[in-house]
Amino acid sequence: MTFDAVLLDLDGTLIDTIPDLADAANAMRADLGLPALPQDVIATYVGKGTSVLVERALANNVEGSTPGAQEIEQGLALFHRHYHHFNGRRAALYPGVLEGLQAFRSAGMKLSIVTNKPTAFTPPLLAQCGLSSFFDAIVCGDTCVRKKPDPMPLLHACSLLGVAPGTALAVGDSINDAQAARAAGITVLAVPYGYNEGMDVRNLDVDDIVASIAEAAQWAAGQSLQIQNT
Repeated sequence: MTFDAVLLDLDGTLIDTIPDLADAANAMRADLGLPALPQDVIATYVGKGTSVLVERALANNVEGSTPGAQEIEQGLALFHRHYHHFNGRRAALYPGVLEGLQAFRSAGMKLSIVTNKPTAFTPPLLAQCGLSSFFDAIVCGDTCVRKKPDPMPLLHACSLLGVAPGTALAVGDSINDAQAARAAGITVLAVPYGYNEGMDVRNLDVDDIVASIAEAAQWAAGQSLQIQNT
């Protein structure tokens, strides 16, 4: 089939943001008298938005206690303050991202970011990494009432782009992306290098796994070529 639009996850798909997220999470923990956590542990907390990240980071404590609503609210305020400082400082594009985005654009596809990251942090990160000009729409974790894995953000992106879900391609790195795309009736690819909450990407219900965004663009072009040759 041919695709009219590509809906791309951000953290763990286009940009490695774990160093910044870990710095902010550990600064939050330090404010609360908690020791720093290893970066690879914090990576397993990423995927469902900053509120879940903070809750998981606070739940990692010596007492094994579950943080209450007030503690999570306090932690979230601290995390956001620190992340404003760290956002984009150590983040880096994954290999093949620029090439892939350029290939999608050259093929005439519309592009949208669909992320669970809040609006306060998403456009600044895209600007810091030189990606802002690629996207026709940006859907963040607070744009819709529900976040991924709910299909609402992906469907909203399709509406903003003026395309039918059946003609869109989603690319992500986690179960949240896979479940959201399936529920929205959108073809979905997964990259293997992201965060997927510590789970093996090969267990995801996706149409294929691609090594990079550049390979995702090749995959989409191949699907179009198959249609033209039939």
